[in-house]
Amino acid sequence: MSSTPIADHAFLSDRHSSALVDRAGSVEWLCFPRFDSASVFGRLLDDDAGHWSVHPTAGWRSSRRYAGRSLALQTTFSTAGGTLVLTDALGLGPDNGGHRLGRDVPHVLVRRLACTDGEVEVDVDYRPRPEYGLVVPLLSHVDGGVTARGGADWLVLTLPGDVRVADGRARARLRLRAGDVVHLALQRSTLGDAVPAHVWAQEDLAALLDRTLAAWESWCDLHQAYDGPWADLVHTSGRVLQGLSYQPSGAVVAAATTSLPEGVGGERNWDYRYAWVRDASFTMEALWVAACPDEAEDFFAFMTTAGAGGVGPEQSLQIMFGVGGEHDLTERTLRHLRGWRDSRPVRVGNGAWDQRQVDVYGELLGAAARLADQLPSLDEDTRRFLVACADAAAVRWRDRDQGIWEVRGEPQHFLYSKVMCWVALDRAVSLAAVLDAEDRVDGWKRARDEIAAVVLEQGWSEQAQAFTQYPGTTALDASNLMMPIVGFLPADDPRVLATIDAVADRLTDERGLVYRYRTDDGVDGLAGEEGTFLLCTFWLAQALAMSGQVERAREVFARAAGYVSDLGLLAEEVDATTGELLGNVPQAFSHIGLVNAAWAIDQAERARRGTNGR
Repeated sequence: MSSTPIADHAFLSDRHSSALVDRAGSVEWLCFPRFDSASVFGRLLDDDAGHWSVHPTAGWRSSRRYAGRSLALQTTFSTAGGTLVLTDALGLGPDNGGHRLGRDVPHVLVRRLACTDGEVEVDVDYRPRPEYGLVVPLLSHVDGGVTARGGADWLVLTLPGDVRVADGRARARLRLRAGDVVHLALQRSTLGDAVPAHVWAQEDLAALLDRTLAAWESWCDLHQAYDGPWADLVHTSGRVLQGLSYQPSGAVVAAATTSLPEGVGGERNWDYRYAWVRDASFTMEALWVAACPDEAEDFFAFMTTAGAGGVGPEQSLQIMFGVGGEHDLTERTLRHLRGWRDSRPVRVGNGAWDQRQVDVYGELLGAAARLADQLPSLDEDTRRFLVACADAAAVRWRDRDQGIWEVRGEPQHFLYSKVMCWVALDRAVSLAAVLDAEDRVDGWKRARDEIAAVVLEQGWSEQAQAFTQYPGTTALDASNLMMPIVGFLPADDPRVLATIDAVADRLTDERGLVYRYRTDDGVDGLAGEEGTFLLCTFWLAQALAMSGQVERAREVFARAAGYVSDLGLLAEEVDATTGELLGNVPQAFSHIGLVNAAWAIDQAERARRGTNGR
């Protein structure tokens, strides 16, 4: 059973796939060749699902950091006899600087072992288990390494020295002295690939790693200009969001993992390695601040392409897609895996893919409005698609749905969904000329105003003194903090201020972190409890900043940001009892929330000083 804390895992990415490495130098998760591919190493979810560890044989302690401004991990092992620096990266292809980060990657995990003083004996333990641990491959010696056959993958491990192979496991011991540098690598290909995986020469692996580090630095030079408060955290979050993007399509996955639980031992375990429409407008804003408009445009182009052809007043827009634009994300359970800390079930696919969520129209058109300066170049098909989204919002806002949180209970008239339909129509009105849809403006305005009237009349609860989760309840929902953020009401409106205070007072734990909603209300149809939600805590900070309560905003931001790992990474939630990170990691929503809240606080402080922001 895997029990390593979620926060102890580092994130590697080549913008195609990802790996997680723990403090002990073990690769606990690796999916080739895409984020949503079956794992090669999956000990994150079960001890028997594969790993690749590299660490000193003697007693050691470790420290770690990202190398420069990259997603390459540098772990320093200190022993009584010497020091070993292990650098891990998913290699990038040639000519990968600047805007080209992630093109034509070789699908290689490279590991550089450098002894910087004394002498260190290193243990290498390699246990590939393709297809989420179902396959124990046949390992064979080759000159300079080991091959693995089994399933669809052809894996080649570059491992010089005396290697022992038995029972699907390869082990070696390397003795390094000060100044020695050795490179290891794992490459994946499939049967029939034009260039199959192979054993790499040491000088080629050195060049690959150096090129990868230089490519990340080049991307940062071009993209990361934010200079406001918490700049280091914002820049790290920008790199994480870039690392969670799938370069071939522009998709941004919600997280790099599947089935890390929202509550230890519970059933709230989901596969987040897909791209959600709901993330669109939030991602646009975060990429604008922490990266650059080019990445935002790529994501928008992916969403409008993947979603095209399946939307209208009689047909719902699908809420999520595979990283290549796939629609069918049927969920299944991997019954042979025990899950992190016995948190079953382990799921792949996501059953929410065919849910009805009417908020997605607002999130998509909100993203379009964020890119308004680039929209005159829209093709006719995209214009028609966005117009169809606005027309659908004008009709479907009256529907019950599963809402932003994808509840698996009965559909409700969630207030957030109706507000986001208002956003869809409001943004469509502002984009009418670009969309060549001036003839629809009057109808869109009427529907927008009708939604606003219903939300204000039925969504406000005198008893709760707040906007509530849906009409007729006193239950709170942190998504209503989005009302001022999306411009539905001014941030200083008394009802908004009251809702902010209600969330801060009644929807937080003892640490001051915000829940999405109270699970004991029963609306989500699931057993058990979940942790506090980091995105929602950052929303609270953002709403406070927009309402002029900057000192409170800073306090809330600092509370949430205090849960970043030593590498600046965030998962989805925080365990209300232990303070541990919970949920899939790294979580795009959490990093998006951090970036947008930091930006809002920066803008509020600049406004008080009378200076302009970016």
